[in-house]
Amino acid sequence: MAAKKTKKRTINAAFAKPLNPSAALAEIVGTKPLARFEASKKIWDYIKKHGLQDKKNRRQINPDDKLAAVVGKKPITMFELTAKYNKHLS
Repeated sequence: MAAKKTKKRTINAAFAKPLNPSAALAEIVGTKPLARFEASKKIWDYIKKHGLQDKKNRRQINPDDKLAAVVGKKPITMFELTAKYNKHLS
């Protein structure tokens, strides 16, 4: 049996395109243009650093004032997070 050649995975160009964050999002991730996956990583770093993930229901995020400016005031699930912050990237 011949070994299969593995193709190296590449990132979708649209996903890696640097985008400018809004003023509200820039308070969390910085003002430099960044790709969507970089914004996601920085937002999760912020959530973990400030303990915004619910202790009992780990899928729920309780936003502080800075994050609430991006995602809204009420607690949201981690699955809604991407849709909320994507509106702040242009």
